[in-house]
Amino acid sequence: MIALSTGSLFTYGTRRTAGLAAAAGFDGLEVMVDDRWDTRDPAYLSALAREVRLPIVAVHAPSRPGLAGWGGDEVDRVQRSVDLARAVGARTVVVHPPIRYRWLAVRRPPFFSVSALTPLPRRSRYRAWLERDLAAYETAAGVTIAVENMPLHPIAGTWSVNLFDLARLRDLRRFPAIAFDTTHVGTWNADLLAAYAAVADRVAHVHLSDYNGEQHRLPGDGRLPLGPFLGALRARRFCGTVTVELVPESLGAGDDRLVVQRLERVRRFCRDNFG
Repeated sequence: MIALSTGSLFTYGTRRTAGLAAAAGFDGLEVMVDDRWDTRDPAYLSALAREVRLPIVAVHAPSRPGLAGWGGDEVDRVQRSVDLARAVGARTVVVHPPIRYRWLAVRRPPFFSVSALTPLPRRSRYRAWLERDLAAYETAAGVTIAVENMPLHPIAGTWSVNLFDLARLRDLRRFPAIAFDTTHVGTWNADLLAAYAAVADRVAHVHLSDYNGEQHRLPGDGRLPLGPFLGALRARRFCGTVTVELVPESLGAGDDRLVVQRLERVRRFCRDNFG
């Protein structure tokens, strides 16, 4: 199944994005939960899925704290995302590993601004829950909870920082299911096919996009061997979802005809290489 992440057009409304995905021939949607209630209202999302005739196949848990009405820590946000997935019929929830650093900013407008990376405790409640309770919770919930490999984040020049604990694929082997993000592998300058082969037995979900120094580019607009990667998925008879996860500028957001053309191009690329 080839799905589109609503995060690919996060500057659009959820209904508009779903309509464009349907127009481009995608099989389903992955809903990225964010500040907008349209991304986390199960009744609205179920009605939208029926309207555009695309199932919601995955829910991406919110990637940051502080969502209005979705308070609590990372464990609470994962569990609420699982409840949402069950309500809309999605079989997969994508979650991030624990964050290691956050940006602390001090500003006094209009002239003074200082920001810095601040480390967080390494043994968070969320990490303990992932390591101790995730497998049993996933079985009881009846939904696959796939932990995503995370990117290196550039700071300045050639300097980069790993903002997440358990960000590398080798760290994620301890969990039952992995969400394999191709552009995130690219940020580590790793061999994509070798990285996939090392964890293939754990990969339950895929985020597909290219990398050219910027993340989440259209396939072919970067240096990752995405065609052979999709062929490797096919050879292993991968039965999860391949979700196309881009950014609005790579799709030409603002020109819906161009957006549909580029989405159709990506969808054909996936069909040709994955089936």
